[in-house]
Amino acid sequence: MSHIRSTVACVIQQNGRYLMVEEDRGGPATVFNQPAGHVEPGEGPLAAIIREVKEETAWQVTLTGYLGLYVFHTPEGLTFHSHGFLATPKTQLNTSIDSDITATHWLTQHEIASLDTAQRLRSPLVLKRIHDALSGRCYPLEVIQE
Repeated sequence: MSHIRSTVACVIQQNGRYLMVEEDRGGPATVFNQPAGHVEPGEGPLAAIIREVKEETAWQVTLTGYLGLYVFHTPEGLTFHSHGFLATPKTQLNTSIDSDITATHWLTQHEIASLDTAQRLRSPLVLKRIHDALSGRCYPLEVIQE
């Protein structure tokens, strides 16, 4: 029996660039994603995204909005409910990042689109979240009641 995986991801933009993580997923090449991860037991999406951004990028951020719930079905039959967030960077911390993150990058939308062409984005949701953010999609964080 399959269960739904609850995840979070965050579009963090500053000066026309987006904070991205480069991950080693065990394939021939690394892949790129927004800071993202699973909601842990006993945790809600708001707490999860703050924790994931800190663990994957060593940045403290201020959440500014909710992009919505993205439902994603993988070719392998898995279903993800991914909460998309918007944030602004606040403070870069002097802490280590997760071991599967090989680097963090501030990339332009064009650079991220080039990675998509090269099939180096972790999922189709990466560009979708950026496009949604640029189109002005933004719900108040209060729509999530933890």
